[in-house]
Amino acid sequence: MNKYEINIYEQIAKNIKKYRKQVGITQADLAERIGVSHEFIRRNESKKGVKSFSVDTLWKISVALDIDPGKLFEIDMDEVIKANEK
Repeated sequence: MNKYEINIYEQIAKNIKKYRKQVGITQADLAERIGVSHEFIRRNESKKGVKSFSVDTLWKISVALDIDPGKLFEIDMDEVIKANEK
């Protein structure tokens, strides 16, 4: 697999969850901070959920988590390769 075959929505979802946990807030807290439903955050962080986020929402998430928006697009290729080997 190369970097062009990666599902970017899944990567963003993993990063949202990772940074949300680092900050120490719940899905409900994040939802409240950015003005969306808890269900929206839960669905987008879920491995099975249909993911959809606007640029505006990604911006708000990055502000709420106090991270550079680019961090939401980070891809750990080693992790991706390991996941595809399973």
